[in-house]
Amino acid sequence: MARKLKGSVVSKGADKTIIVKVESRRSHKLYHKQYTVSKRYPAHDEKNEATVGDVVEIVETRPISKTKHFKLETVVKRHED
Repeated sequence: MARKLKGSVVSKGADKTIIVKVESRRSHKLYHKQYTVSKRYPAHDEKNEATVGDVVEIVETRPISKTKHFKLETVVKRHED
């Protein structure tokens, strides 16, 4: 089963490529304090439909390039200018 991740677009680098920042909450093993961890995933955007600030859903796929292993599934929320 392919992973689905939800995050916001932070960069539109190359053609048909977006960088999606996914944030998650973790708990410290000893002190049990909650903290936020973020990771950036390059994703394939075939139609160039996502822009910076959009909330998107990406899904894991076969390797498209050296770093791209995700593709854009849907744009959940558009960024308001």
